[in-house]
Amino acid sequence: MKVAVVGATGMVGQVMLQVLAERNFPITELIPVASERSVGKTVSYKGKEYTISSMEDAIAARPEIAIFSAGGDTSLKFAPKFAEVGTTVVDNSSAWRMDPDKKLIVPEINASELTAQDKIIANPNCSTIQMVLSLAPLHKKYKVKRLVISTYQSITGTGVKAVQQLENEYNDEKGEMAYNYPIHRNAIPACDVFTENGYTKEEMKLVNETQKILGDRSIAVTATAVRIPVVGGHSEAINVQFENEFDLADVRKLLQAQDGVTVQDNPDTNTYPMPIYAHGKDDVFVGRIRRDFSQENTLNMWVVADNLRKGAATNAVQIAEYLSAQGLL
Repeated sequence: MKVAVVGATGMVGQVMLQVLAERNFPITELIPVASERSVGKTVSYKGKEYTISSMEDAIAARPEIAIFSAGGDTSLKFAPKFAEVGTTVVDNSSAWRMDPDKKLIVPEINASELTAQDKIIANPNCSTIQMVLSLAPLHKKYKVKRLVISTYQSITGTGVKAVQQLENEYNDEKGEMAYNYPIHRNAIPACDVFTENGYTKEEMKLVNETQKILGDRSIAVTATAVRIPVVGGHSEAINVQFENEFDLADVRKLLQAQDGVTVQDNPDTNTYPMPIYAHGKDDVFVGRIRRDFSQENTLNMWVVADNLRKGAATNAVQIAEYLSAQGLL
């Protein structure tokens, strides 16, 4: 199987190559793609060096699948060109997520919606993926009515520039700024740019993508997204009100049974999810599971995941695995 990885030199692209190797995805020919200035350079995959191709050469090679992590503008321009030659695109940008003709997929929840006709498939936002994976089994049984979300998001979600900014500030060195303010010893309540309604794009992704993936536009969602000086992953405090009364022991049982979720929840031993433990892992970790006594049918939980893995690369590779296993490529 020919596989193109578009954006192979970026932070997510590098993790994609790592995840493809770890999971032994059946690649017969790897085509790494990056910006024009990177063409001719090499990337490493399974101990071998591969030369970076141009976008045009990659399209001409007609790969079975192209996994994109190169930004929305690149995806809007080139994903349709890959699709035209029969390639199935799994896109990690926000470009296609809310397109009514494109499917927004978390494999454990809705991979069964995919068909051979789906040539451009959207990978959800990192903060959305970990939340909906923990909510899906609960929504099925108790029906989610309203969500109040506060996120504590890793700088890796911004990219290499942000990691460098934190390193510079930590070492008291001057350098390029990824954010408007210092991130070291700080929390910035602005992930992405502000929209007209006063919410950031990141916050609105949590609203719109959650409704689309869970297939329920009636779910009320409000969010505040915060960037913190952490590398290992995103954390979320989720307050969820259900239509129906729930049993706390049953909630734990449902979460434990959900593929891709690990419950870490024991106050007696100070066991709860943290980015330091989620880093480098593919699961979504859920803890601090407790009833909200201020409002009926309402639950609090704390959800953590590595945003570069399940929040991006791993989810995209899992989509590719499903397509391959089902003979949809």
